[in-house]
Amino acid sequence: MTSAELPAPYGEGAATTTPAREATSPAAPAMPAGRIRIHHLQQAKDQGRHFAMLTAYDQYAAQVFDEAGIEVLLVGDSAANNVLGHATTLPITLDEMILFSRAVSRATTRAIVVADLPFGSYEVSPQQAVESSVRLLKEGLVHAVKMEGGADYADTVRALVRAGIPVMAHIGFTPQSEHALGGYRVQGRGEASQRIVDDAVALADAGAFCVLMEMVPAETANAVDAAVRVPTIGIGAGPGTTGQVLVWQDMAGLRGGRQAKFVKQYADVRSVLSDAARAYADDVRAGTFPGPDHTF
Repeated sequence: MTSAELPAPYGEGAATTTPAREATSPAAPAMPAGRIRIHHLQQAKDQGRHFAMLTAYDQYAAQVFDEAGIEVLLVGDSAANNVLGHATTLPITLDEMILFSRAVSRATTRAIVVADLPFGSYEVSPQQAVESSVRLLKEGLVHAVKMEGGADYADTVRALVRAGIPVMAHIGFTPQSEHALGGYRVQGRGEASQRIVDDAVALADAGAFCVLMEMVPAETANAVDAAVRVPTIGIGAGPGTTGQVLVWQDMAGLRGGRQAKFVKQYADVRSVLSDAARAYADDVRAGTFPGPDHTF
């Protein structure tokens, strides 16, 4: 996923409205109080419930989101353009992903932590994917990995699952392939919808425990959700998926500039932080900080 400065196609088109999945029972059980596991996400789909997912790249954000009840935390390769200052997700390395993953994993006690396999760490062969994923689990302490790509990567998913590594599939718009896709473009419109469904089915059949869809029409996402037993997660995929995910800096209003069509801001953290920094600077310049209360 990405939240780079967005070209026009990233937010084009009118929103497609579809009814969200209704719970099968008003008394459907919630997630457990302890560590959330993959089977709990499956139960959510089976029981018609939804769950929330946010990105996290450091201990404090991870701790806040964990305490707030976010069920899934994604250590996204979007750290490239949300933490490291790159224009895209492509430059981030596996070593950098491990560092961010370890910080997030150490700070959580409840959420399931998923880490992206970064560009260049899995495409060569299933063996490369297994080796990279083992490092994310052993050194990054995450519980699962997320991998971009369609049906062509089904054998890679099988190899990871055989190695005991849970895999979240990522289809639709895949930021690591932005150059091949022609930029930030909605995927799965019209006749291309069936390809998205076929990708999801192939990856779920290969053992992916969840399918994440980015920037696909709601109608296509609904077709995917109906075609696979495993939970689905959407980002710009309408309300019919089991879960929803956003980049936390977008959700909380920390990042400035143009936002994607699918982003809803729940706070204005950028303004709060800016006001605090200005107030601090004013006090320092005026000589009122540190005062008696802050001096030994």
